[in-house]
Amino acid sequence: MLFSSYRAVLRAPHACRTFGAALLGRLSYGMVSLSLLLAVKDATGSYRTAGTVMAVFGLASVSLSPVRARLVDRFGPRRALVPMAGAYALLLTALTWRPGVSGSALVALAAVAGCCTPPLGPVMRALWSTLLPDRLMLQRAYSLDGVAEELLFVSGPLLVGLLVRGAVPAAGVAASAALVLVGTLALVSSPVARSLPGSAGARAGDGRSDAPAGPPAPERRRSWSSGLGGVVVVAMGVGAGLGGLDLLVVAFADQRHQPGAAPWVLAALSTGSALGGLAYGAVGWRLPGRQRLVLIATGLAVSLAAAGWAPNTYVLAVLAALAGVFIAPAITTAYLIADESVGAAHRIRAGAWINTALNAGTAGGAAAIGLLVGRLPVAGCFVWSGALVLLSALTIVAVERLRPHRTRAGAGMQVGREAEAEAEAEMVART
Repeated sequence: MLFSSYRAVLRAPHACRTFGAALLGRLSYGMVSLSLLLAVKDATGSYRTAGTVMAVFGLASVSLSPVRARLVDRFGPRRALVPMAGAYALLLTALTWRPGVSGSALVALAAVAGCCTPPLGPVMRALWSTLLPDRLMLQRAYSLDGVAEELLFVSGPLLVGLLVRGAVPAAGVAASAALVLVGTLALVSSPVARSLPGSAGARAGDGRSDAPAGPPAPERRRSWSSGLGGVVVVAMGVGAGLGGLDLLVVAFADQRHQPGAAPWVLAALSTGSALGGLAYGAVGWRLPGRQRLVLIATGLAVSLAAAGWAPNTYVLAVLAALAGVFIAPAITTAYLIADESVGAAHRIRAGAWINTALNAGTAGGAAAIGLLVGRLPVAGCFVWSGALVLLSALTIVAVERLRPHRTRAGAGMQVGREAEAEAEAEMVART
């Protein structure tokens, strides 16, 4: 029953071809971090330069993701993604083209390369909305997409390790560049991608030189921002709670003189996330998305806080698997709400904001745990991580409570304006 529901998703017209192309390109993102680190270290002999290159590359890639997604929304996947992928692949290759390049030049190239990272994940999720208009099928597709993406980030470093065994470290970077270019070209050649011309293309294609440029600014802004802010906060909170988890697991295992147990605990976390995501997508939920997100985030927060009090690494692995059960459903639900909260012309950018919030929260959470470990007990650090997730869930509750008041106030103002207009029209008629 579970897997048959996902087979139905993949049987949709063009689904396998489009999804496979997106996964091929996104595999590059699972490989590029380790590949760049090894290649720059090999070229410069400096861990400091390699770390700086990685930090700049990651910051540029994450922070500008909504901007790149907006370009795809405007111009469509074919016109926007291909130049991005070409520039990204070329700049990645240039980063390791010649040994002896100065560190400042590598940092500059890394910054520009990060700016060009194609938003293949948000684009694929927008394409799922086109492929599967049914909301239950879309939920399954998002769950499948999230689980597959997590597996890519697990398998990517393993592939890099196999590549560099028989080749120079730059081979991993070259493979990453090739994957993103080939995957992007295959994605944009899909019929479903060709059916999305982008908002600018749709306006230009109506054949009228006097066609309006779109809805008035207030309406366009409202269609983009309505209901999205609270979900972005929850996504950032989930990322912050998970950001330092690797370090906490290592610290927990080290305290018990079992450093070899840390990978197994993290594997349990990933396994729980994959199983939780698949199970979540197969269920037809009646509870509204925002309520589901609050409950899922609360479950994740409690699981993270409880993990710190585990008496040994075996119990920690069980609690980590339990926490993992909530991770993929939380991310899937956030993407679903983002898709529902905006119009079709903004779907890619909405998904990119969720992705950016997750990554930003992960980076901030990792930095915070790095400062707290050694100053607080490990159990206290686990509680801290859970508290960040719980605080974000409370934020969306507060936003939802304020929404009806704003809606009623807006409706009242509209009624008042209509009454004034009617009165003015009546006075004009009498005169």
